[in-house]
Amino acid sequence: MSATLNTFHYDGSSDFRKFEHFIAQNSTMKCFVDDHVEPFDYQVRGTCIGGWLVLEPWITPSMFYQFLGGNEGSTAMDMYSFCSVLGPVEGNKQLRRHWEAWVTEEIIAELALVGKVNSLRLPVGDWMYIPYGPYINCTDGALEYVDKLLDWALKYNLTVLLDIHGIKDSQNGFDNSGQTSGFEWTSLLNDWPIGLVTFEHWPVRSAKWMGKFDRYTGEYTSINYGNIRHALDVVEAVVLTHKNHPAVLGLEPLNEPWEKTPIDHLKRFYWEAYLIVKEHAPLWKYVIHDSFRLDTNIWGGFMEGCPDRALDTHIYQAWNIPASQATFYNYACQAKSAIANMEQAFGPVIVGEWSLATDNCAMWLNGFNDNLPGYPMLPCKHVRCPDPYMGPDQPGTPIDPAKPIQGPFGTGMSGPSYGMCPVSRDWTAENSDGMNWILAPPEAPEGYDATDDVMKNLALKKINTFSVIGHGFYFWNFRTELPEPQWSYMLAVQKGWIPSGPSLNIDEIATACEKEDNGQYKCIAKRGMLSSNVINGIRSCVSRDPSVEPQGTNVTQYEDLDDEDLATVADDVFNDFWTKHRLEGVTCDFGGVAQLMELNYTYVPRFVAPISKGWTIKHPIAFGISAFIIIVLLFVVFGFYMMRRGGELREQTLRKLGAIRNSFARFSYARLGDATNMQK
Repeated sequence: MSATLNTFHYDGSSDFRKFEHFIAQNSTMKCFVDDHVEPFDYQVRGTCIGGWLVLEPWITPSMFYQFLGGNEGSTAMDMYSFCSVLGPVEGNKQLRRHWEAWVTEEIIAELALVGKVNSLRLPVGDWMYIPYGPYINCTDGALEYVDKLLDWALKYNLTVLLDIHGIKDSQNGFDNSGQTSGFEWTSLLNDWPIGLVTFEHWPVRSAKWMGKFDRYTGEYTSINYGNIRHALDVVEAVVLTHKNHPAVLGLEPLNEPWEKTPIDHLKRFYWEAYLIVKEHAPLWKYVIHDSFRLDTNIWGGFMEGCPDRALDTHIYQAWNIPASQATFYNYACQAKSAIANMEQAFGPVIVGEWSLATDNCAMWLNGFNDNLPGYPMLPCKHVRCPDPYMGPDQPGTPIDPAKPIQGPFGTGMSGPSYGMCPVSRDWTAENSDGMNWILAPPEAPEGYDATDDVMKNLALKKINTFSVIGHGFYFWNFRTELPEPQWSYMLAVQKGWIPSGPSLNIDEIATACEKEDNGQYKCIAKRGMLSSNVINGIRSCVSRDPSVEPQGTNVTQYEDLDDEDLATVADDVFNDFWTKHRLEGVTCDFGGVAQLMELNYTYVPRFVAPISKGWTIKHPIAFGISAFIIIVLLFVVFGFYMMRRGGELREQTLRKLGAIRNSFARFSYARLGDATNMQK
């Protein structure tokens, strides 16, 4: 595993290669620059054009309804099998209809003029530039639509980051790579019910692009240099094809290589792809994905001194354990620390994918007719499956409202049933202890829907995190076929969740994470949890940081504590540990037995001047006014209490004197009891 790629040579003798404004050293993968190099000072506010040139069933399910009820030979669940099952003629016919309808000039104009984005991230497949296998003739014409998008972007003053999203033999095993790898049909193992068609994806996930992976040792046993060479050839083809278009911002050579990819080989690939880009398109930006490892020990110093490069990290909350609003807010804001550390250790960081989803309910999010084991963790809403966006000629549409969920079946359950499709849950207004989410129904009762407030707050906090510290973001995705504003930038803007103003320099973004940044929350134990789980949570904290153990309390004594005393100990341990380590990425969960609660005090926000002016101050007038209002309210409450207490004393006196008859008292208390029963 120590061998390097060594596929990109210049003259065979020199370790250095001179470019116009910098010198690259091949052995160290570092650069030496001169004074003419401009820094990566471009901050993006953008969205991804996903599900268009690289199909993903959850984004455009109408393209895959035709495969419901299919078997091993007639079911497609990604781009590769779509072309394999349909063949080049029918596949290309359907793809062209899809390409024409899914992205239009009107949509790009709306993103620019209403959504106020300044950049688009465009996923493309390697097969579009060097066709192979079932893609030959099936994806003909795809590059024509890339050109259309680039022209529209130029017209509306947008840049485009070209993102090689799908690569030969899959870099991550996901359907978004073009080919779901590690996939196995398991139908032969099932004799009942008759005709049941089943498969496994998630339990056997792998990625073959880099080589042969041993699922038992968790390591690659060989490296496929032919695949890596193919990927570098694709990088060169992309650059040569689009290098002269002024709308192109740059290139991301590989989307989401999975976390088990050998890091030395991945870095060498990134390095050699960078040199290819800089040789042919010296002004392009170059963005590399962190391979799900946002770790300064891995990326700190990599490609040091090389101009125009940035690191892409993807931050989602859709796969988080269900929790309170405060927990999701804090998680969104605390990513700021990791981004800041990486900006210092590596350089510019872009959050290339994020969404507002806080659940796994979006239909087929984890694969066609499949789901991760254990997901979704809470019940999902259902809506009527919409008619196909590309018109009534699409096979398999509309969904038959007379049929229940159909196979083939994966290890999880997700799909249309009786014409209804699952979508994200509502957020219900929380009670005083923030625990409503545990028993809340998927659709909030009338008058208790807090989704708009929660989503807007979450969006502001995420934008604060990604733009105030980092170099911006691309929202995933620009639209979805099902009504999923948590995943659709256009719908989120329409709902007012994402600000549509021309600038990010607004007060509500600048102050969005103020309470979270200042630690104005407490991590406490949930009441009503199993004592054994609470003890395990405490032990986990103490084992990682012994200083958080309460003085005089020994871990072995926890089993002797009653529930409330145990919860009190856990409050101290959880909060101490979380406070000390939250900036390292620790969340207030500890096995599902802890949650965040906002401190019980009146919070006075500071006055913040526009960011563009470069200064902020605390506003004493705002503090004084707030304090005055609080004092007045206290006087009002106290006065009301005294009046009520005086009335009660007067009534007691009258009763003693016989002024209130017993018959009247019984009548009053009877009515009070009826009202109490009605409230219950």
